[in-house]
Amino acid sequence: MNISAKSIRAFIGARNYDVSRAFYRDLGFEEIITSEKMSYFRAGAFGFYLQDAYVKDWVDNSMIFLEVDDLEDHLKALKVLGLTEKYKNVRLSGIVHNDWGSEFFLHDPSGILWHFGAFNTTT
Repeated sequence: MNISAKSIRAFIGARNYDVSRAFYRDLGFEEIITSEKMSYFRAGAFGFYLQDAYVKDWVDNSMIFLEVDDLEDHLKALKVLGLTEKYKNVRLSGIVHNDWGSEFFLHDPSGILWHFGAFNTTT
């Protein structure tokens, strides 16, 4: 079978839906409200669904990897936003270098772990 996909969208939960919505808007995502208890957040052609639902084991084990072109620029831009000061439980790491590439980590207000990364390129 040859999959002809147009997009792939994760569903994530929120401990406090309104706080998480504000966090993702501040992070730079555009919010599209799909129902009273769910919104679609997008950046360009990519996005995810945020639900007004909290299951601790699910949220505590949710991770999203966002590949970016310039990892250092993204980290600097996130630091300027002051998200760790504005939102309780939000944490931002420094860049970690791995064999496959580099990444840094951002925990959202509910504990969802975001990996912002850039893969090594071969020339």
